[in-house]
Amino acid sequence: MTTPLARSLVAWAAFVLALALSAQARETRAEQGIASGTLHFGIGPELGHLDPHLATEIGHYTVLSALLEGLVAENPRDLSPVPGVAERWESSEDGLRWTFHLRTDARWSNGDPVRAADFVESYKRALNPDLGGEAAEQLFILRNARAYRMGEVKDFSLVGVEASDPLTVILTLQEPVPGFPKHLNQWGFLPVHLASLRQAGDPFSRLTAWSRPGKFVGNGAFTLESWANGQEIRVARSATYWDRASVKLNAVHFLFFPDRDTEERAYRAGQLHITETVPPSRIEAWKRDRPAELRMDPYLGTEFYRLNLAHPLLSDLRVRRALNLAIDRDVIVKRILRGGQLPAERYLPPGLEVSPPAKPVRHDPAEARRLLAEAGFPGGKGAPILEILFNTSESHKAVAEAVQAVWRKELGLNVRLVNQERTATLAARRTGDYQVLRSVWIADVADPENFLKIWRSGSANNFTGWANSQFDSAVGTKAYAEAEEVLLSDLPLVVLYHYTHVFLKHPAVQGWYPTLLDRHPLKAVSFSVP
Repeated sequence: MTTPLARSLVAWAAFVLALALSAQARETRAEQGIASGTLHFGIGPELGHLDPHLATEIGHYTVLSALLEGLVAENPRDLSPVPGVAERWESSEDGLRWTFHLRTDARWSNGDPVRAADFVESYKRALNPDLGGEAAEQLFILRNARAYRMGEVKDFSLVGVEASDPLTVILTLQEPVPGFPKHLNQWGFLPVHLASLRQAGDPFSRLTAWSRPGKFVGNGAFTLESWANGQEIRVARSATYWDRASVKLNAVHFLFFPDRDTEERAYRAGQLHITETVPPSRIEAWKRDRPAELRMDPYLGTEFYRLNLAHPLLSDLRVRRALNLAIDRDVIVKRILRGGQLPAERYLPPGLEVSPPAKPVRHDPAEARRLLAEAGFPGGKGAPILEILFNTSESHKAVAEAVQAVWRKELGLNVRLVNQERTATLAARRTGDYQVLRSVWIADVADPENFLKIWRSGSANNFTGWANSQFDSAVGTKAYAEAEEVLLSDLPLVVLYHYTHVFLKHPAVQGWYPTLLDRHPLKAVSFSVP
């Protein structure tokens, strides 16, 4: 009997062979795509679903933003809010009540009109406690949304979303939020077609298979055409989208790759127009040989290790501080990553700095050794084995090996590396079955609170067991400088580095601009031939 993994490997081998044969043809897939208006886009590992209310990955948003459109959309140059399903909106003087007026020509891909009730039902689903969607937190800025999600409020009519008529959605906030419309481009605010979900099964079950070709009904610029497991998702320009005349691409093929090396080779072979990333070992070659195709764009993201405070070693603050102080982050970004990343002496990334800035986490191995000895483990003696869990990636492995070497050399700790596939590490994160876990936070919206709120007590994105009432209060009162100071004083994490987005882009791709959130509305993307 063949296992699912074996079948996946066979399918992937066949797919790679097909790519190779295509590359031997007179035109590469990339050249054919330019002629046909088909963008070939590498997005990294395969996605498990296309449910916006259960989404956790950047790849989810990449595909979902092509298939679904919220009340507002994004300007491709700076991601400022522009009309989406709502053609206009206004707010009350106190900034709490926002009224969105829907356009009459917005349609779902099955031809149904998009109505205000679709947003009300979608937000109710996103916040449903039984669904347990990770995206629910994005809606907590709405009045009583958090209380409804936590089961403290049972009546959804008390949540700040209503349809005053078929073309008017009214959102009431818990408190004023500067620039509120930009928050509506988080995936939790994307609508779903509840009627098609009900046809597939229970719309509030995580197991209902509604987000597959033939069942998925969207309202975005593209429609879901096919999904070859382990290989690619294909979308085509929608015939029902209200702004279809502005959509320049005929299709987008989102290709999955098990690792960065395979994706980079596919680009070199002419199989892709855009990659998700670039292996660090290949960056210098691209800088030297084809620099115009290498992009290193600014990006609001921070790489860190989560620390499981239930572990006896990691429950000691002195140990957590020692682990942080032992690491030379300059070595990681300059010798290992080499993509313009910045060493993280604080948690919030450049672009979201707060004032006054938190006390930095410096490289101080002597102080690290002193703290570890004070905790009862001089030179690492008597300390249990410490495991670093990371998902498969050349750079994740290289960083983990560097940290392992430092913690062994400077602290005398016995450190074991554990490499698992992405799905396994996500499962371990949910259950707390880890000690030190490679993690990242990429901004959903350019706001310090977006980075800090994941560390609040009870947050579905905390995963460490850390809880601090002073931190919770500081975030709640928007005292972000105080919140970061508390976080970096208690250190339920090991800060590593701040992101850049390092990727490859074909010169013919137009309408793709550097943005701090690394989001690129595909309706604005096109090809030009030199």
